[in-house]
Amino acid sequence: MVSAIVIGLLVTLGVIVSIALLMVGAYFWWRHKRSQLEFIEPCDEEESSNGSMRLQQCQTSVDTAQSETPQASAKSSTQQLLNQSHQQQQQQQQSNQQANNINRKLNGFLNFKTPLIGGTVASPQTKSPGGSSSGVDGTNANKDHPSNRSISMVDMYIDNSDPSENVGQIHFSLEYDFQNTTLILKIIQGKELPAKDLSGTSDPYVRVTLLPDKKHRLETKIKRRTLNPRWNETFYFEGFPIQKLQSRVLHLHVFDYDRFSRDDSIGEVFLPLCQVDFSGKPSFWKALKPPAKDKCGDLLISLCYHPSNSILTLSLIKARNLKAKDINGKSDPYCKVWLTFGDKRVEKRKTPIYKCTLNPVFNASFSYNVPWEKIRECSLDIMVMDFDNIGRNELIGRILLAGKNGSGPSEAKHWQDMISKPRQTIVQWHRLKPE
Repeated sequence: MVSAIVIGLLVTLGVIVSIALLMVGAYFWWRHKRSQLEFIEPCDEEESSNGSMRLQQCQTSVDTAQSETPQASAKSSTQQLLNQSHQQQQQQQQSNQQANNINRKLNGFLNFKTPLIGGTVASPQTKSPGGSSSGVDGTNANKDHPSNRSISMVDMYIDNSDPSENVGQIHFSLEYDFQNTTLILKIIQGKELPAKDLSGTSDPYVRVTLLPDKKHRLETKIKRRTLNPRWNETFYFEGFPIQKLQSRVLHLHVFDYDRFSRDDSIGEVFLPLCQVDFSGKPSFWKALKPPAKDKCGDLLISLCYHPSNSILTLSLIKARNLKAKDINGKSDPYCKVWLTFGDKRVEKRKTPIYKCTLNPVFNASFSYNVPWEKIRECSLDIMVMDFDNIGRNELIGRILLAGKNGSGPSEAKHWQDMISKPRQTIVQWHRLKPE
């Protein structure tokens, strides 16, 4: 009897301790989540509403003062016109502030305006004496231009860097039927594909997608035991007006078929259709880019060197598809840059922290004083970090820009292009390395 009571007390005590530990763990998790999500932007709507209320109060005081004067009847019509113009200006200011609020909260590609990327750059708006604003954004010609409409799509998928390894080429052609609004794609052949099977060959086929739509995929037939396949297959994409088509990116992904396991990825090609001239029947030979084994994300940067004043300028424009480091599936990224001469670190710079995003827009520029005789000896170590309130900040990925000992051929080529083209801004995407 006594033993049963003791066992019951021990069980009850264990349950109480377990509940207490769960509550403590939940409390600390809640504090961690609250600190991550405690990023609140100032509300411009309240400021605009307060401003309009103050303006209305001023107008009412002016109305009362004028009604007491003997000339109020003569000025009533003029005051009504002034009130109408003030109300119109208030409505226009409120709409502009709301639009700016939305663009800033998007914190992505729609709000990205910089002269570092090829394309039309939006000039600042200017106000006319009548109060109406005019600028590039207000013109329909630039707004409806296909290159402006698809610039975010191009930046999202296109990697202009050279492939780190040769995984073959693919030959295809495009044609557009204007009468039936149909895109005609012909996949012709592949060349010098890598061997994925033990026999020294592959069983390649091509998967076709019109991004950003990833649900509807088309595939060619499988060509057995060959590294130079000939498909000669035609695909029709019906119901695509030319305006809609120019906002799509053609994605060709070559796979090696395997009956007993998952198909191996050989390489892929991205082609923005806004860059294709459909007046003829263009044909392309494109080098396949190898798939990323450990995807840490990509970083878009620019380099510029002025030999006259020995100034090296590094611009961290934005990142895409960063690796998630937090339990909410996001990260709090920022960049840390070291200027290095040989093995000696000289100067460190940092960007601000961007909360809860995998596609931050940094738009940060750093300038360094590097003499011409030492430009080939220095390097830039760029690290994309994940900020954490509790614990140590984690590394998402890094690249090393240098002429000799860079982190890859793409980084070395970017550095050589900067040296060979002084006073020019060289922009290039780089794939982040895990270490």
